[in-house]
Amino acid sequence: MDAGEARPAESQPDRLSGLMSMRLFLLGATGRTGTEIIDLARTRGHEITAFVRSPQKLRPASALKIVRGDPLRSDMIAAALPGHDAVLSAIGPPPREAFRASSLVADCARATVEAMAASGVARLAIVSAAVLFPEKGLFFAFFRWLLRHHARDLRSMEDIVQTSGLAWTIARPPRLRKSPDATFRALHNALPPGSRVMSFRSVAAFMLDAVEHRSHVAEVVGLGQ
Repeated sequence: MDAGEARPAESQPDRLSGLMSMRLFLLGATGRTGTEIIDLARTRGHEITAFVRSPQKLRPASALKIVRGDPLRSDMIAAALPGHDAVLSAIGPPPREAFRASSLVADCARATVEAMAASGVARLAIVSAAVLFPEKGLFFAFFRWLLRHHARDLRSMEDIVQTSGLAWTIARPPRLRKSPDATFRALHNALPPGSRVMSFRSVAAFMLDAVEHRSHVAEVVGLGQ
């Protein structure tokens, strides 16, 4: 790495996290990143509200409040949002839908931003994808083509978030897999070198670290493991 080049920040598993209990509002709670956020947030001593269309998909647990609602309805989000310290969004389409044209992520972001403005909750951490980075090579070119419809939706979402006036953080992870490993590397506006795959749990750890430590505000952050 050349002198002066930005170095990725690395997770520190031994560092105490969650020293101050927070009330967190989660969108996309039934997805693979969302369920990891719930698990880690409870481990760190936070209270979490899961705002979901299908409450039956979540198992009741301590420090977890499950609220039925539509993430496309800003009025429903706004009604459930007061009293929370931050919003975390891990909303994304089912895998098979990522190859089709959709505005789901952008539409949910728009509703979320409107609800946060109405409720006075300013902190937002939201998951995007590394496909939006201009990485070179056949590997990234293939996935950029394969996910071109989803990438368009993500780009619109990011535009909405970045012009919202909120204290936002956008996380762009690479391809995700199931793993108990929660370590991560984070780099402002770039993908950490060698980053092609990481765990859902690592993304959850980054999201929680960002809101706990008020870090990466107004930053697009590339993630790796």
